Amino acid sequence: MSSKGLFQPIRIGNHELKHRVVLAPLTRLRADPETHVPNEKHVQYYGQRAGNGGGLLITEATNISPMAGNYPGAPGIWSKEQIEGWKKVTKAVHDRGSTIFVQLWHVGRATHAVWLPNNAQPVSASAIAINGSDTFGIAHEVPRALEINEISDLINDYAKAAKNAIEAGFDGVEIHGANGYIIDQFINSNSNQRTDRYGGSIENRTRLALEVVDAVVKTVGADKTAIRLSPFTHFQDVDDATPNDTWGYLVQQLQNNHPDLAYLHMIEPRFTFEDSAGASEHNLDHFRNIWKSVFINAGGFGHDLAGAIEHAEKTGDLIAFGRYYIANPDLPYRLQQQLPLNAYNRATFYGAGPEGYTDYPTYEETQIAPVTAATA
Repeated sequence: MSSKGLFQPIRIGNHELKHRVVLAPLTRLRADPETHVPNEKHVQYYGQRAGNGGGLLITEATNISPMAGNYPGAPGIWSKEQIEGWKKVTKAVHDRGSTIFVQLWHVGRATHAVWLPNNAQPVSASAIAINGSDTFGIAHEVPRALEINEISDLINDYAKAAKNAIEAGFDGVEIHGANGYIIDQFINSNSNQRTDRYGGSIENRTRLALEVVDAVVKTVGADKTAIRLSPFTHFQDVDDATPNDTWGYLVQQLQNNHPDLAYLHMIEPRFTFEDSAGASEHNLDHFRNIWKSVFINAGGFGHDLAGAIEHAEKTGDLIAFGRYYIANPDLPYRLQQQLPLNAYNRATFYGAGPEGYTDYPTYEETQIAPVTAATA
């Protein structure tokens, strides 16, 4: 690995990055609501954030099949039309000299029959519903536990989506194994009550994640494969009794089986209390010590940009930025030059239009014209 520091080069897979500022995968819901095809807004959005080149962009979560979730506006990667739409995006990013991975997504129980083909019942590790309602205001319904043969089909869907992604021009794929979606539903002990080889022990609950990685690596190669994990999240009503043991085992198996993955992407916990002992116990150090290759850190810095830079200097991690990258298409340049940042507007995070998506100005543009309403 190369020298440490946020603005030092590093290699992921077959790609040499000029810096370690990463666009985090961010759901924005701007694709066609019926076909899930990315459009010209996506081309502009990702092209803007490719900047002056040399960075890594990870796309928004992208459905691997019609049964994967199908939220209105979420893109897909299963159809020919979707592949053609993504080709325009990857070309725009490559024309600016940056690298782009697509995040492969299946939401499992975190959807509703209304979004799925033929009003199909959502699926999960077990027939356990998420408490409460989703962001659309719809109460979560009880999912159906996947049958063993359906798990094989699910794994094949990830492999097919990975193949489609390479056809679309992506440099690699990131398997979404985090944030309470289907792979995470299998990993967490409270959402997985199975009694077969995919439930019970840590080895069994992590089996799906490892088999998906195996299938994707076999299809596109380890250098084009990555995975995102969130050991400490409670999003989508998941919880695990022994996160350090569970994800420690998973990361160790990834290290043993696929040490040449493009990268491992993990999400730091967020703390709302002053507890240094708790913070020490719940961080990514344990997993970083197991994983010997490229590591992306996300989610733990909030507004602490100085802390993110210091962390990169200390560990050599790449740092994934979300909200700041939404509002600042030239974020790497601004961070390197210590320039002021645009404020982000939560009200425009999701929606069909360009507002809050492609209308945030670069720093250079703010010196020519007033800041737009999206950044006010």
